[in-house]
Amino acid sequence: MSADDRHFASAEICSRVMRSHEFFAAKSIACYLPMADEVDPGRIIERAWCANKRIFCPVTEKKGKMFYRQLERDTVLRRNNFGLWEPTEGEIVSARQLDLVITPLVAFDDDNNRIGMGGGYFDRYFAFQKRPTRWLRPKLIGVAFACQKVEKIAANPWDIPLYDVISDGE
Repeated sequence: MSADDRHFASAEICSRVMRSHEFFAAKSIACYLPMADEVDPGRIIERAWCANKRIFCPVTEKKGKMFYRQLERDTVLRRNNFGLWEPTEGEIVSARQLDLVITPLVAFDDDNNRIGMGGGYFDRYFAFQKRPTRWLRPKLIGVAFACQKVEKIAANPWDIPLYDVISDGE
């Protein structure tokens, strides 16, 4: 996709997320700071701040560990080993304290299976959501461009399914 196509598609995806019941109901939202080729969730973050919602961003550590740290307008950021921006300070929350998690992905299918970047951070962190009989919290929502949709993903036993995927497609 061209930079312009990504920009317009990201705006559409953010609008769809912000119109969702899950966004309205959430008080604490985990979101990511994007790489150049990912959906840019900046509008979601801005709208959440305007609505007095708390935003948390992933921070990765060695040995595949991850946690979420609060992001505020004046939070200092640094690039991690993968080149991703992360907050250097702020409150740390557990996964079960989050209401909504907005996550990027590489590919998705109609069954809300996802392929991530391959590090397994997401699957390990949300392992308690392995096979939910009903979704409580957090709701795990992937955001992706329609061109990232594939016919079928053969899920591994450790893969955590998403509650939903929101894209710029249908």
